[in-house]
Amino acid sequence: MARLRKGIRGRRSSPERARKAFARRQWARRWITWRYVAAAVALAAAVGFGVYALYFSSWLRTEGVEVVGNSQLTDQQVLATAEVRTGGPLATVDLDHIEVRLRSLATVKTVDVSRKWPHQVRIEIVERTPIAVLDRGDTLTKLDAEGVSFGRLDKAPAGLPRIKVGPGADGDALEEGAQVVAAIDVAVAGLLEFVEVRTVDQILLHLRDGREVRWGSAEQSEDKAKVLLALLDRDAQVYDVSVPGAPTTR
Repeated sequence: MARLRKGIRGRRSSPERARKAFARRQWARRWITWRYVAAAVALAAAVGFGVYALYFSSWLRTEGVEVVGNSQLTDQQVLATAEVRTGGPLATVDLDHIEVRLRSLATVKTVDVSRKWPHQVRIEIVERTPIAVLDRGDTLTKLDAEGVSFGRLDKAPAGLPRIKVGPGADGDALEEGAQVVAAIDVAVAGLLEFVEVRTVDQILLHLRDGREVRWGSAEQSEDKAKVLLALLDRDAQVYDVSVPGAPTTR
């Protein structure tokens, strides 16, 4: 009889255990679901807050512009060309358009515009380095090693050689002339009155004492500079180093 009762209780408890196990599984599933829902809500809230902070709040507004790397251009010239609008969201500032506008300045060789959180636009400029003064007769400008003319001058500064151009001198000829100037020895530069660029392969050096150097093109300029330095001790009026392996004087 005792065994029978125990068996009946065992049969009755099995469905009860099953119901409890099922309830636990259901609760676990609901808990996992709620965790995902809560995570999704938190993520959406974070994204919404980020969008609000970036585009609509006053926390990340554009309040100023930092300009670095300029020495020939003033901050005012850079800012006037950049046209950065303050007061709006920093995230919406069009950096590419600012760079395009700044590249229109001939003095600017390279420019990088970035956001400096939380409130500034940063403009970093690399300016062209003048190696000569380009003399066109009625205007004086700076000339860099790539033959790019920039920065109008009232008068030629001391220490920079002058380059005069003929009617047949184009942009390539100017670049050749700049390369010649860069190759000239310091001792020769001290004797130089100006460099005359007629065409790409007709470049002449005019010395202060009236002597003339026929350089040719910018090819082999380093060799030509060495040969010229050795020839200048000779008593002559014209030095031709256009072929450095066979120079002539007269």
